[in-house]
Amino acid sequence: MRTAAVVGASLAGLSTARALRQQGFDGRLVIVGDEPHRPYDRPPLSKEFLAGKSSDIGLRTPDDEALDFDWRLGTRALSLHPRDRSLQLSNGQTLRCDGVVIATGARARWLPGTEGVNGVHVLRTLDDAIRLRSELVPGAQLVVVGAGFIGAEVASTARYLGADVTVIETESVPLARQLGSEMGLVCAGLHADHGVRLITDVPVKRILGASRVRCVELADGRQIPADVVVVGIGATPNFEWLAGSGLQLADGVVTDAACATGLPEVVAVGDVAASYSVYLHDRHRAEHWTNALEQPLTAAATLLGEPRPHLSAPYFWSDQYGVRIQFAGRRREGDTVRVIEGNTDQRSFLAVYERGDLLVGVLGMNQPKLFSRWRRQLARPVLAP
Repeated sequence: MRTAAVVGASLAGLSTARALRQQGFDGRLVIVGDEPHRPYDRPPLSKEFLAGKSSDIGLRTPDDEALDFDWRLGTRALSLHPRDRSLQLSNGQTLRCDGVVIATGARARWLPGTEGVNGVHVLRTLDDAIRLRSELVPGAQLVVVGAGFIGAEVASTARYLGADVTVIETESVPLARQLGSEMGLVCAGLHADHGVRLITDVPVKRILGASRVRCVELADGRQIPADVVVVGIGATPNFEWLAGSGLQLADGVVTDAACATGLPEVVAVGDVAASYSVYLHDRHRAEHWTNALEQPLTAAATLLGEPRPHLSAPYFWSDQYGVRIQFAGRRREGDTVRVIEGNTDQRSFLAVYERGDLLVGVLGMNQPKLFSRWRRQLARPVLAP
């Protein structure tokens, strides 16, 4: 393999390029990215960057200069031709390579009919954050659609900036799928603690406003005034450009536990990869920062002919209203949860999730040291199906 292409100038893409160099690849290494920006860190977009506390979110390090990457920014990959692993690019060029890393990530979902409406935003990219930041002024009426982690973080930042915030959630309890109803209610309490209105168990019918948003109408007829709306209802993997490539596509690029796609010398990594998990015994997309940092080590090894499964337990964190929330493992319906340290009312505790006698998950609020100790225990057993 003399030429490798990484499609996606993301954390996952950059991490895979670095891993290829670290694992001995000394050939031509091209990084294709559809944004004009060099890779940047996404978690601060809903927190420090959005709040104006930090503007330095670039992922480049001085060591990267010696790695001799060939950057192709502001350029999209339009198709992959499996016979010669050539990439057709939006600038009209054809890039022929011996190995391909698919790291095109995911894009934010919009409510139908709202894309392009002034005052309505999603938050996924640096440009998204810049546009939104200009509108979060003191006294602004913000409606956040979706009480997941992105929605909650935006609500938290907006309150810090002095906005009046309402959060709309279709489910009866936020984060119940990830954390269960009991702990989801604890997270919901953070909104009330900081003067944010949380409306649950009702979907959004439509967003009203001619030239600019003026209110959000709910399915029950209520109208919530809004100067700004942020839609946080999940993400869609960027894999349409791979149609006809021979890759298996199902809510992402399907891979095994070693990031292999089934096409020789083609791997997928990060948010776009629907990878089999040895830990969970199922296939899923892990849209978390830690996965985008760790999984590339596996993808690079596979591309270089030394496949090994990615073994880490899922892990994510969120910062909301000054509270650090951390979760590792995977919860299922029927699992039990119990607090073993601290108090949920004080928003400082550690809880464990158990499936019979088996530890399957750990949740911490403002307990980073204790959480880290318990998280390490999750790496020991492989969960039974």
